[in-house]
Amino acid sequence: MSKLSSIDSLPVIFEKLMTRAKILQPDLILGDTILGLTLEILSQHQIKGLILDVDDTLVPLQETTVSDDLQRWVDSLRLYLPIWLVSNNLSENRIGAIADNLQLPYLLGAVKPSRRKLRQAMAAMSLPPQQIAMVGDRLFTDVLAGNRLGMFTILVKPMVNPLTGGAAYPIHDFEVWISQILGVSLHPQHYFIKPDQSSQK
Repeated sequence: MSKLSSIDSLPVIFEKLMTRAKILQPDLILGDTILGLTLEILSQHQIKGLILDVDDTLVPLQETTVSDDLQRWVDSLRLYLPIWLVSNNLSENRIGAIADNLQLPYLLGAVKPSRRKLRQAMAAMSLPPQQIAMVGDRLFTDVLAGNRLGMFTILVKPMVNPLTGGAAYPIHDFEVWISQILGVSLHPQHYFIKPDQSSQK
């Protein structure tokens, strides 16, 4: 390939990178854990249903104890909108225990960014995808899966165990790094208008 043809192909490469960035772009970057997601914020974006990731979104990885703050958060929102848990985790004992404590329906082994289990939860809500928020701490699983279905995607900070302090999240940090290289904007509390992603596979 000549030097000139390489230069000519740069716009094509840039366009492909921007397309990939759009599918990873959250609609809302909360800049806080899920506990900072209020009914006011959800109402502002016409959200009428929630699908929540579990690991590091609701409870730190490997833990099964639901905090009092999380229980109060769920109780305050369940009065106004349906909530489902959809996790990639395969542990029935762990995810089932968390769901039972929160008294929420759940699906495990979702293999996000696969859309299959998300579709099941969405069907149970009988709501259009744009009125359902997919909430999670991971760009390449939660946000990508939600965007592929045209859902409203919300990126939250990982839940930290207060007894252990700040934990390392290498996979999360790597996803953020790659996404920013691709052009994803991750400024907290920023709302992005994305093109329809529901037809993307």
